[in-house]
Formats: sequence, structure tokens, C-alpha cells
Amino acid sequence: MRTKINLVLLSLCAVLLFGMKVSAQTDSEPKEALVKVYYFHVNKRCATCKAIESEAQQDVKELFGSKVSFVSYNLDQPDGEAKGKELGINSQALLVVKGKKKINLTNEGFLYARTDPGKFKKVIEEKIKSLL
Repeated sequence: MRTKINLVLLSLCAVLLFGMKVSAQTDSEPKEALVKVYYFHVNKRCATCKAIESEAQQDVKELFGSKVSFVSYNLDQPDGEAKGKELGINSQALLVVKGKKKINLTNEGFLYARTDPGKFKKVIEEKIKSLL
């Protein structure tokens, strides 16, 4: 009888310890950003194209930290071409993506990245916050 009680207690301790370990691992694992910002470009880029990338990347990092990821792809490279096809992109573009929802900020980038970076930052903030 005593052996059965010890076995039950040992099993209970093992279950509790395993459960604590699993929950500790899940809490500390980094979570992948649900909102992603993609910037697509080609080999030849103008000053505005470069400004869109640098301003958008800086703004996303400042405003959202690790909650939102930023990735730049060159459409002239195989990985960029593949990602572009996946998202339906074949030219320069700035996209905010969450699941199946896509917000295209390319026009705003060309309008404001060089001439009014403050306004560009506000647009980025507004569009991304609507997805968080």
C-alpha cells in the first residue's frame, strides 16, 4: 500500500515539474511578429526608393520594436522574387501584412519618405496600429 502511495506521489511530482517546465519555456520563447512590413526593391534604386526603405525600417523599429518585423527583399534575387510572387508583388512596394490582410503603402512612401518623413511616420503608425 505504501509503495502505491509513493508511486502516486512521485507521479504527481513529475507531472507538476513537467508542467512548470513547459509553461516556463512557452513564456520565454520569442513570439513571431504577427504584423510584418515588407519592402521590395530592384537592383537599380533612386534616392526616393532608398529613403522609403530607410525611413520605413527606422519608423517601424522606433514605433513598434519587436512587435512588428521589417524585411527588405530584392526582387532581382531568387528569394525576393519568390516572396514577391507569394505576395503578388512584381515591382517596388511597401506592404504591411497581417495574415491575409495587406496594406500597400507604396504611394505614401513615394509621396512622403523624402519630402515629409514625419507625415510618412504618422501614416505607418496609423496603418500598423489598425492591425495590432
